[in-house]
Amino acid sequence: MSVKCQVIMDAMDKLAPRHLAEEWDNVGLLVGNPAQDVHKIMVTLDITALTVEQAVACGADMIISHHPLLLKPVRHLRTDLPQGDLIAKILRQGIAVFAAHTNLDSANGGVNDVLANTLGLTDIQLLTTDMTEDLFKLVVFVPETHAQEVQNAIHKAGAGHIGQYSHCMFMTEGTGSFLPLEGSNPFIGQQGKVEHVKEIRMETIVPAKIRRRVVKALLKTHPYEEVAYDLYLLANQGTQYGLGRVGQLAVPANLHDLAETVKMRLQADFVKVVGDPHQRISTVAVCGGSGAGLLHKAIFAGADVLITGDVKYHEAQEALAAGIALIDAGHFATEQPIVSALSEYLMDCANSAKWAVVIEANHNNSKLFHVY
Repeated sequence: MSVKCQVIMDAMDKLAPRHLAEEWDNVGLLVGNPAQDVHKIMVTLDITALTVEQAVACGADMIISHHPLLLKPVRHLRTDLPQGDLIAKILRQGIAVFAAHTNLDSANGGVNDVLANTLGLTDIQLLTTDMTEDLFKLVVFVPETHAQEVQNAIHKAGAGHIGQYSHCMFMTEGTGSFLPLEGSNPFIGQQGKVEHVKEIRMETIVPAKIRRRVVKALLKTHPYEEVAYDLYLLANQGTQYGLGRVGQLAVPANLHDLAETVKMRLQADFVKVVGDPHQRISTVAVCGGSGAGLLHKAIFAGADVLITGDVKYHEAQEALAAGIALIDAGHFATEQPIVSALSEYLMDCANSAKWAVVIEANHNNSKLFHVY
């Protein structure tokens, strides 16, 4: 049995929430229907004519791409032009197209974490903090007889995570009182009579992005007609997200040797290096794709080198003057590792949820540039 496109979209949003995307970006389902059945997913970096041919040849009915198929508004859809012809072919084949772009760049476990891990960095931290998720404290009062059921529902919906711990909750016993009025249908007690009930006060942490889901699970499970609960916005900081990462080399190296390691691990045709080849490197900043704009962030973080792609001439001059090295491994090479990582994530989701779907990592993208 296949899986619905919406289910896959939900899994992608869990990894790379769409609210992390830059305002100019275009992410999510770009072509297709959330209700369509999906039997095979192709994960790729780009969507090109070759990619679509490969998807058709292998029987994929969904493509998940890092770079969006549609980034700028489409003013016309002419099939005599490359973009229009490509979209028409995708529609004819019934292929759904989903993009996770700058949201996957910033996401924990996304492009930049994968790049940092691929290069063997340790003690990996955010290079920039662009967003901190709000946290809420959920407090609910539950009769003793239903405490376990409600607790299970809240945790299943995702509440109660603190760092590397789940199912976190504090509970106290007390007595609740209420007077059912005319028109009520009380689970306990009767109209016109004050009732006193032994109840459990439950307190737990809920991230903002799932608070509606948690409350829905609470209301569905709680036995009372009118559920007494509160949501308090906390000053505590939730999960932080941002572009780029900074970490340490397990063993310091000179710039020349590090460049050779980067070239090998990213399977790049070549790398461009700015700086003294003998410079000692310990602290490394990385940003997949075009990350030279984070140069000052890398300097502020104490990085000895920034590894990224698409470095321009004047950016290289600026780095040289500031005393920080640069390794330009190219846009493609610094982002390509996410294809395997994302495929593995989806396979884990499929195995866990028992999706009857095949996931294929597409590493056969045609490179834009060739070295002669």
